[in-house]
Amino acid sequence: MVHTNLPLDPERLPRLEAIPLTPVSPRLAPCQALQQLWRWWLLALLASLVPLSEPPLADWQGTLAIGIAGLGLVLAVFAWVEARRRAYGLREHDLCYRRGLWVRRTQVLPLVRLQHVETLSTPLERAFGLVRLACFTAGGGGADLVLEGLPADRAEAVKRYLLARLESESGTPEPVPPEEPLP
Repeated sequence: MVHTNLPLDPERLPRLEAIPLTPVSPRLAPCQALQQLWRWWLLALLASLVPLSEPPLADWQGTLAIGIAGLGLVLAVFAWVEARRRAYGLREHDLCYRRGLWVRRTQVLPLVRLQHVETLSTPLERAFGLVRLACFTAGGGGADLVLEGLPADRAEAVKRYLLARLESESGTPEPVPPEEPLP
């Protein structure tokens, strides 16, 4: 057996930015903002209710609570904007997910590495009709890719497609295409 490992021309490689991506549901933005507001509201409430014994700190307790609430409001706006920029792409051989506001992160999961797929949702996500799709590969302690912000029906369609791919690669029948076209 002859082993070759030829160099590739970096100029001829496909550009990751050229991958066609589909935005996640616009309902993810208010869901993420509400999650942020809830967390920071609890911290502001805690800061305003916990008695501070030191006189200089006690004088600033109200200002501290207002500052925490203001920070929470700013972070909720950032969460809203970041969620509006998320997108995913399901292609023949991989699943891509792009997220981030200041630091852009693009994950590409080769489907041949996929071992398990599950859907998750919190009560708030269910109220917005959203589902997270968690994709696992061999050897990982947790999900290798968590696709957030999918409408429930879209998440089920993607999950069915991925599970059919898993079955087809294990020697069972070919994957059944979903009823609706996937982007």
